Amino acid sequence: MRLNTLNLKDKKLFYRYLKLMRHELSVYAFENIYIWKRLFKIYWLLIEDNLCVFFKDKMGCFMYLPPLAKKTDPLVIKECFRIMDGFNKNKDVSRIENLEAKDIVFYQDLGYEYRHKSDDYLCRKADLGLLKGNKFKSKRACCNYFIKHYKFAYLPFISRYKKDCLKLYDQWAAARKLTNKDNVYQGMLEDSRNCLKILLKDYRCLDIIGRVAIIDKEIKAFTFGFPLNKDTFCILYEITDLSIKGLSQFIFRQFCAELKDYKYINIMDDSGLENLKKVKLSYYPLKVIPAYIVKCKDA
Repeated sequence: MRLNTLNLKDKKLFYRYLKLMRHELSVYAFENIYIWKRLFKIYWLLIEDNLCVFFKDKMGCFMYLPPLAKKTDPLVIKECFRIMDGFNKNKDVSRIENLEAKDIVFYQDLGYEYRHKSDDYLCRKADLGLLKGNKFKSKRACCNYFIKHYKFAYLPFISRYKKDCLKLYDQWAAARKLTNKDNVYQGMLEDSRNCLKILLKDYRCLDIIGRVAIIDKEIKAFTFGFPLNKDTFCILYEITDLSIKGLSQFIFRQFCAELKDYKYINIMDDSGLENLKKVKLSYYPLKVIPAYIVKCKDA
């Protein structure tokens, strides 16, 4: 079978299959697949009307999502592992990532084993857009401090802001690297930068909404997100000048307040970082949504 390389022209096809079922994990969006193009060769294949998405790099090949279909065919799953095993000398690399909890029993019954990968955090939009109540008192105070002490412009992202956004990201990442020398964490910062470059390059062609905060004619914060389904919006990036008190809380609240058509905000996963997990939990998520990885038992 010939694998197809992912391109922007495939967006409509992906949208069709991604919308066959309702998903809560943020990875079930074309935008959150496409931005990995600088880090992986991304391929797709239709097998018995199942859309199968493969990621490949120097470590090997794996599936970023389980096969997308109205009804998953066990023979399609078997064929997907055969394809991955054809790339991977080490069969342990062959895996399907980002399974939702509702699918685990189905894969278990077929003889596959699973493990927990990560969690997404789902919040009420009304909570994040207003920050009302005692539990959000400190975040509300940060927002008020920023509004009181700074003259700023909060504007929609446009293409001429690309270089400035990337420059801000590099400044933000450099500050983060100084406080965390862990090689894995620093590698994650580089990965995130590569994804951001793809997002900025193809922004107009993706279903992405962006906002920036400008102080003294310089971009000091930006945020990007995308709709996951009719009632959930995902916040993909939020980068700020860390020296400006209250700016991160302000742009987050302001962006969420704009999203009037959505009931929930998915604030993504914590990348396995305990500090980031604490930040996510400080917004009192309504629900923690687990993602799983599936492998063959004899891998």
